[in-house]
Amino acid sequence: MRYLLYTVVVLTLKPLAVRVPEEVDKEIREIIEEEKLDKATVVRNLLEIGIAEWRKQTAVELLQRGKVTFAKAAEIAKLSLWEFADLVKQRNVEWVRLSPEDLDREFREASAAKCK
Repeated sequence: MRYLLYTVVVLTLKPLAVRVPEEVDKEIREIIEEEKLDKATVVRNLLEIGIAEWRKQTAVELLQRGKVTFAKAAEIAKLSLWEFADLVKQRNVEWVRLSPEDLDREFREASAAKCK
């Protein structure tokens, strides 16, 4: 005898009224046609994509300016450290602010500590 388990996810949806320019409305209608979805679903999906991208962009900018650590930036982006490392690499973000001499010193100190 087989048992099937179902997981039910209940979303609490809050209404949101917003006015958009005609061009944005046109873009939304094009997506509705392409994706064969209702307007509310399309707008929710676009908001989720936009928020995710905003989080990534903000995290990268904060990291680049030295305002947050790498781990904190990954947390802001809601990505694992590995996923965030890939993002930083893809966007060619320079975030290590050590001179070659400082980097060499840090490496030597870390190597010495590891050998103890």
